[in-house]
Amino acid sequence: METLVERCAGLDVHQKSVTACVRLPDGTGGRRTETRTFTTTTAGILALHDWLASHRVTLVGIESTGVYWKPVFYLLEDDFTTWLLNAQHLKAVPGRKTDVADAAWIAQLLEHGLVRPSFVPPPEIRELRDLTRYRRALINERAREAQRLHKVLEDAGIKLASVASKVLGVSGRAMLGALVAGTTDPDVLAELARGTLRRKLPALREALTGQFRAHHALLIGQMLRHIEYLDEAIETLSTEIERVTAPFADRVVLLDTIPGVDRRTAELLLAEIGTDMTRFPTAAHLASWAGLCPGNNESAGKRGPGTTRKGSRWLRVGLVESANSAVRSKRNYFAAQYARLKGRRGHGRSIIAVAHSILVTAYHVLSRGQPYADLGPDYFLRRDDSEAYRRRLVRQLERMGLTVTVEPAA
Repeated sequence: METLVERCAGLDVHQKSVTACVRLPDGTGGRRTETRTFTTTTAGILALHDWLASHRVTLVGIESTGVYWKPVFYLLEDDFTTWLLNAQHLKAVPGRKTDVADAAWIAQLLEHGLVRPSFVPPPEIRELRDLTRYRRALINERAREAQRLHKVLEDAGIKLASVASKVLGVSGRAMLGALVAGTTDPDVLAELARGTLRRKLPALREALTGQFRAHHALLIGQMLRHIEYLDEAIETLSTEIERVTAPFADRVVLLDTIPGVDRRTAELLLAEIGTDMTRFPTAAHLASWAGLCPGNNESAGKRGPGTTRKGSRWLRVGLVESANSAVRSKRNYFAAQYARLKGRRGHGRSIIAVAHSILVTAYHVLSRGQPYADLGPDYFLRRDDSEAYRRRLVRQLERMGLTVTVEPAA
């Protein structure tokens, strides 16, 4: 095979060690290999850096293994062209599975140009990504803790969630605090309601009559303190994320013009896909990388179900939430797309299709630097305004036993 990279190295990274294999010219027209193992401490990685530099290596390939590749990648990326490689693309020959063989195989694939690098964002986007992902993890943990609190209330026979739309709202927290403090009189608890909830005082008194015991008070008290801590931590992270995204404030504003995308989702999009859309040749490449486009599944002329591939779960969750928000508004292109697909594809696939459209829209908004311009909720009606479409609608009405006369509007 043709040699495309003259001096390259393959790294097989583990928690405590990294095995490096370099492929070099041997001076006689052939190729030679050298292999060494280093520790993954900073000192060990710097020694690896010097060893690669001594061999004048120009391209380094690292197999993606959990989080262990990160310190190695970050210390090498400034002085070498460093590629992060998908482990699924590096299947070695069966029966030859050792660290040395893996490193040599990676080096050979690099040498012949048989692998492509994965997308690794620049340092400022990586910092933002760490913050947004941890904030999402805390939001998820808060939701789980709220669910545990609801279960304890149900165990105690307190049906607050059946009356109040927000158990952890101002009124709900006041009632829960009183329960923890030892007040179990439903009349006293119901009087803590505020705002529109006071219209439901009779229902509240009935819902707050239960068998709330001491161990329930202990559990609810701990859960409320945990939720308060999580609220504070989420707010702190949001403040820091706002500071980090200050240089990209204009892009956040642009993304916020897309239906279903709020500031938090815009920050997530920037953290996951970055701000430089030239890394993805087209919007289709971005959708494929994100795992939000149908896969190809065809054999012998028959097409099977094209399930989506794996991608960033953080990005997928955020876009699905945005899609659900966008289709609820009813007055935009995404809602029309969802309504068009739902009848024959179901809710799940239709929402993924809308999430794909939002991601494609975000790509064009960022690459062009222009705000979103909605096509309108009647886009598909205008697009399908043809004689064949009218005949199909008439046939549908006739199958319902109706006589249809079509006349052009004035």
